[in-house]
Amino acid sequence: MTQTAIPCTLMRGGTSRGPYFLASDLPESREGIAQVLLAAMGSPDARQIDGLGGATTLTSKVCIVSPAAKGEKQQVDYLFAQVSVDKPFVDFGPTCGNMLAGIGPFAIEKGLVPARDGETSVLIRAVNTGALIDAVVQTPGGKVTYEGDTAIAGVPGTAAPIVLNFADAVGGATGKLAPTGNMKDMIEGVEVTCLDVCMPVVIARAADLGKTARESAKELDADKDFMARIERIRRAASLAMGMGDAEGRVIPKFAMVAEPAGGSGIAARYFTPLACHEAMAVTGGICIATATMLPGTVADGMARIGPNERETVVLEHPSGQMEAVISTRRTGNENVEVLGGGTLRTARKLMSGEVFIPSRVWAGR
Repeated sequence: MTQTAIPCTLMRGGTSRGPYFLASDLPESREGIAQVLLAAMGSPDARQIDGLGGATTLTSKVCIVSPAAKGEKQQVDYLFAQVSVDKPFVDFGPTCGNMLAGIGPFAIEKGLVPARDGETSVLIRAVNTGALIDAVVQTPGGKVTYEGDTAIAGVPGTAAPIVLNFADAVGGATGKLAPTGNMKDMIEGVEVTCLDVCMPVVIARAADLGKTARESAKELDADKDFMARIERIRRAASLAMGMGDAEGRVIPKFAMVAEPAGGSGIAARYFTPLACHEAMAVTGGICIATATMLPGTVADGMARIGPNERETVVLEHPSGQMEAVISTRRTGNENVEVLGGGTLRTARKLMSGEVFIPSRVWAGR
């Protein structure tokens, strides 16, 4: 035997793409899983020519799904893996809200969750952060449908809507809404807001960095001095947030914001972190949108939104727009409690079969 066959389903989730596996089809240890995923995705190699990876951060992602243990409130567990394109490294630290969109359909089609006629709600635990997410999947006649009229920026065409509602979103990585204890901090000479809502994000005003938050991802990536500067800020902020040195790690993330070019919401650019996201991450977008709702942040007063306790915030990103729905409870002008956030995504099944890896990496169970 020269190769090991592993069942997988290749899916687009939101604006990302990658293989979805059942945990029972992979090694039991994280180290074993990491070696299998590197081989399956073709890393490390800038083209990922020998695997399923698409040679970008957004197309080198993996989802691992398993049924929840008895007694747990969630129905399935979702472990996310960010596979480095050009380094032999797999990061199990963050989660991915875009790939999350495919978890519900995958779990239903694999028989982990029974489908209902019309819509099926799938309660998911993000293993990486501990967050609970309710995904509402379209299941007419008790079967998953991927066809529909919902369009999301960064993805051509339309598909069936998938609603993602994040519960217990606050403090998933650090245990605190504002990990530094402040709504604003001066770090590396730049005023930032450090929040932990679905994803820990360091947020700065674009103007303070000499930018507009209207630049394309390629423009920002090409500005090496700028990219080095925000990486210094991110690493210093990580220490201030109690998250340790972020070198070689993808969290916390970094974002910059500005007043919107359109009619409402906020302009934002989100970094992954060593490149600008070509669209907008779901979890990061929810965190940025939350910043617009909280008094005293760098985004306070910048977004064109109302004073409602449940507000839809439009985030302008390089590929278009994303909407995030933020729920809060106000007990005065300065006291705002974040209750949760959600968004609308789509997903599509691209291929179902087996991925082959060299048996020297793993011979299978």
